[in-house]
Amino acid sequence: MLPDLDPPFSVVLVHPQIPPNTGNIARLCAVTGSRLHLVEPLGFSIADKDLRRAGLDYWDRVVARIHPDVESWEASAPFPRVHLFTGRASRTLWETDFQPGDQLVFGSEPHGLPPELLERHADRTVSIPQQPGLRSLNLSTAAGIAVYEALRQVLARGPKGG
Repeated sequence: MLPDLDPPFSVVLVHPQIPPNTGNIARLCAVTGSRLHLVEPLGFSIADKDLRRAGLDYWDRVVARIHPDVESWEASAPFPRVHLFTGRASRTLWETDFQPGDQLVFGSEPHGLPPELLERHADRTVSIPQQPGLRSLNLSTAAGIAVYEALRQVLARGPKGG
């Protein structure tokens, strides 16, 4: 069983497009005690049957917040405890110091994070290592890797961060 983190991690999805990915990430958030932030516009309705099918039995366990746009989310984000995941970052998640309360931010499936967001916060970018020449990991897979690496680091340090 995972301990409750105070504050918990958050997974932020900027303009997600594929309902089953968002549903799987909602399930990830429920089982890890993480919060979910969705940044509009979304490529689907959160009532979409495919989204519900991927995580329906967990929706009542997800603490979710919807932001109307990137700027609204940014105004509420706990910088510098934000990590923007992109394949173009030079720092990997293994070189990143995750702490309780961090926000792990992912872009849309076809486009990734908006370039202007990456430019504004270039020092906050993180990559997940992979073999060269391959496009990318599935969004829900990447989110799962990131959340569990963040949890591993926090739990390895112990409950008081020591």
